[in-house]
Amino acid sequence: MNEKTAIVTGGSRGIGLATAKRLGLDGYNVVIFATRPKKDCEEQLKELEHLGICLHYVQGTLDHGEDRKRLIEETVKQFGRIDVLVNNAGVAPLVRADLLTMTEESYDRVMGINAKGTMFLTQLAANEMLKQEVIGKKRGTIVNVGSCSAEISSVNRGEYCISKSALSMITTLFADRLAGEGILVHEVRPGVIKTDMTSKVQEKYDALIKAGAFPIRRWGTPEDVADAVSAFCSDKFLYTTGNYIDIDGGFHIKRL
Repeated sequence: MNEKTAIVTGGSRGIGLATAKRLGLDGYNVVIFATRPKKDCEEQLKELEHLGICLHYVQGTLDHGEDRKRLIEETVKQFGRIDVLVNNAGVAPLVRADLLTMTEESYDRVMGINAKGTMFLTQLAANEMLKQEVIGKKRGTIVNVGSCSAEISSVNRGEYCISKSALSMITTLFADRLAGEGILVHEVRPGVIKTDMTSKVQEKYDALIKAGAFPIRRWGTPEDVADAVSAFCSDKFLYTTGNYIDIDGGFHIKRL
């Protein structure tokens, strides 16, 4: 067992799995929180264990309060403390609907997981961090995995854009509240990353990449995002909090 522990939500695949792997190799105990039963991701978990990563798996849903509470309790019981929380779990709308036909049910589902669930899990984790002895140069690190959609309009998935914009304010609020406590809060904003979520619109993004919409002309990978999270969790960013970094191939650059 290692000295420090990281929680990664949505950690059974994609960006979350890559982040769990990266932080495990960085020397953290890793707690993966995901909706899938453990038996459905045994292959991925065994891969991490073969790399010598000390991990624990918690099944649950981010928008269920009891699941959030159980995640914190199991982490502390298993490893004794929480040093890093990576809020990666998130969902897109089940149906991409025009803003004029988007349903309240879809809005509530996306916001309940991406914004509300993240908000109150962060609250729980921060309160746990405040109880702990400080190890190293900071009491804790929280990294929110946002999206370029926090600023870029997609009118056929407005609820997703709104939820990611809300996540950015969650980053700002907790960074402000926790800086004096030695807990730093950051955000990474992925662009077009090759994951299950983007596989349904691969042709669209393939065409955009080919057309030069992204200065770095390739798909992003989950590892690209995981490396940025790793950097924020290290001691290389001790005099900044509440900031974000775009992991988007330069898509955020305004060009004529």
